[in-house]
Amino acid sequence: MEIASKVFVVTGGASGLGEGTARRLAALGGRVVIADMQAERGEAVAREIGGAFVRCDVSQEADAQVAIDRAVAMGKFMGLVNCAGIAPAERTVGKQGPHSLALFQKVIQVNLVGTFNMIRLAAQAMSANEPEPTGERGVIVSTASVAAFEGQIGQAAYAASKGGVVGMTLPIARDLAKLGIRNMTIAPGIFGTPMLFGMPQDVQDALAAMVPFPSRLGRPEDYAKLVQHIFENDMLNGEVIRLDGAIRMQPR
Repeated sequence: MEIASKVFVVTGGASGLGEGTARRLAALGGRVVIADMQAERGEAVAREIGGAFVRCDVSQEADAQVAIDRAVAMGKFMGLVNCAGIAPAERTVGKQGPHSLALFQKVIQVNLVGTFNMIRLAAQAMSANEPEPTGERGVIVSTASVAAFEGQIGQAAYAASKGGVVGMTLPIARDLAKLGIRNMTIAPGIFGTPMLFGMPQDVQDALAAMVPFPSRLGRPEDYAKLVQHIFENDMLNGEVIRLDGAIRMQPR
């Protein structure tokens, strides 16, 4: 799929991996709809890249539909990148008692249900596209995490949500194959995001040192480059790609 002149929705596009992806797609000639809860920041990024902003809670059907409709109105909507997510930590049994059921449900609702919500609505819209020369009508990229495979202490909810994203990658790809829509997932390792940059420098340095090679934090542009390659390589479908510098997470 050629990126230039196509329209893309990037959830969580106001910061971190999503912002890096939105900026790269725009630099390559794509038109980007940033779907995020951070209105002020999202509007600023959208202005800088010549895109559009939609305030969107990905777990809500109406919000998601508004984002998709905005993309369709801007041109040929061919790509969705799911970067929106939350990552609270809580032990299954902690000092205050059992893990909050409401918190567990919220993480699943945003990270897993929200991802699927965006996928289903995007795929419906893409199915109406005239196929590209490759036969493609669209490409979807979602974000899991290495926590889907090596969840750490306190990550039961987060790991479950990301494991769900991993688990639905292949069946969704198979569902959408006859429509000419590819579905892929990226599982990042330790990346430099606003949440991580809020930690003390010595903590950041220690996390970076855990990565075998390159021994540094991942950058949004690393993620964005892989998104670009997935869009451009039409043989990539139904797979989860770890983007982690060979790290394997320890219990804590």
